Amino acid sequence: MSDPRFDQLAQLLVKHSMTLKAGEHVLIETFDVPSEMAIAMVRAARKAGAHPHVAERSTRVMAALQGESGDDGLATWCASDLFRMEKMQAYCGIRGANNVSEASAVAPDRMRAYSKLYGTPVHSERRVNHTKWVVLRWPSPSMAQLAGKSTEEFEDFYFRVCLVDYAKMARACEPLAARMRATDVVHIKGPSDTDLTFSIKGIGVIPCCGNMNIPDGECFTAPVRESVNGVLHYNTPTVYEGQSFDNVRLVFERGRVVESSCVGDASRLAQILDRDAGARYIGEFAIGFNPHITHAMKDILFDEKIAGSFHFTPGRCYEDANNGNKSDVHWDLVCIQRPEFGGGTISFDGTIIRKDGLFVPSDLLDLNPDRLGA
Repeated sequence: MSDPRFDQLAQLLVKHSMTLKAGEHVLIETFDVPSEMAIAMVRAARKAGAHPHVAERSTRVMAALQGESGDDGLATWCASDLFRMEKMQAYCGIRGANNVSEASAVAPDRMRAYSKLYGTPVHSERRVNHTKWVVLRWPSPSMAQLAGKSTEEFEDFYFRVCLVDYAKMARACEPLAARMRATDVVHIKGPSDTDLTFSIKGIGVIPCCGNMNIPDGECFTAPVRESVNGVLHYNTPTVYEGQSFDNVRLVFERGRVVESSCVGDASRLAQILDRDAGARYIGEFAIGFNPHITHAMKDILFDEKIAGSFHFTPGRCYEDANNGNKSDVHWDLVCIQRPEFGGGTISFDGTIIRKDGLFVPSDLLDLNPDRLGA
C-alpha cells in the first residue's frame, strides 16, 4: 500500500533536488525499494513533463554480480549501463538494503575490479559530472536495527530528516560557504590525539541542502592535496563495502596517510587505502549540520550529515571541489564533535568557527540545531 509520504518525497526529489524540466530524461534506480515508491517517482517526473526510466535492482543480485562477474562481464555491463546513463539528464538513486552487509563476502580483488570497471566509469565519471543527480537511502528493518529503533519508529525518523525545510537550510549555509571560500588554513582539534591542519585555499566550496543527497545538510570542499598533516581519530562506526570498522585512526604526512589502525579488520582497512595511488590522500572535507540526525547508524548518507560532525574522506575528490586526487575509493569517514562525543574545535585561519559541535560566529548561528530545526 502506498504512503502519502512517498508522494511528498517524490515531489521534493523532482522539484528541489533534480529540478526536472519538461523533455528531460531521468533514470530512477532503486535497490530493495517498494515498487510504490518507484511509481511515485514516475508520476512526479511525468507531472514535471520529464521522461522517467526505471531500473529496479536487488542488493543480493548486485553482490552476486560484483563477486562472480569476470572482467569481461564487468566491462560489458559497464558499456551497457554507460550507454543508458549518457542518454540521461538526471539520475535518482534510491538505495535500500535488506542486509547492509550483503557485499561483505565479495572478495577484495573483485570489489576493486567492480569499482574500476563499472562504478568509476558509470557513476564517478559520467553520472556525477554530467547529470543532475540525487542519491538517498530507503528505510528498511536492517537500517532500523543498526539505528537501534523499531521499524515504524525508524520510518518516522527517516521521513522527518528527509523532508526538512531545505530552502531555510540553504539560506543559513550561505555565510559558512563564504567563510570557507575565504579560508586558507583549517585546524581541527579533538579528544584523544586528534590534531590536524590543512589548507583549503583555492578549492571550490559546495553547500549541500537537498540537491544531491537526501537527507542533506553539509558544506564541502577539499584540502590542498599535499597540505594535510597530523592525526585524526574518527569516533563513529562505519560500514564500507559491507565491512564494519570503528575507531579508525589515520596519521598524515604531506597529505598522505602513513599510518592507519582501527577496531575491526585492520588488514582490510589497509587494503582499501592501498587500492590505488589516490586512496591514501583526502578528496573531501565537509561540515555536517542536519539538526535531526544526532547519532551514527552505520549508514554514510545519514552519518555524514550528523549535527556537530565533519567528515574527512580518503579517496576521490569531486569535480566541483577539485584538488586533483583521483581514486576508485571515496570513503566518508565521520567525526562528531559534540560534548557527549568528546568535543573539539574547527578553526579557520586561527578563528574558531565551531566549538563542541556548535557554530560560534554570529553569522553562523542559524546553522545550530536550535535554530535550524525550529
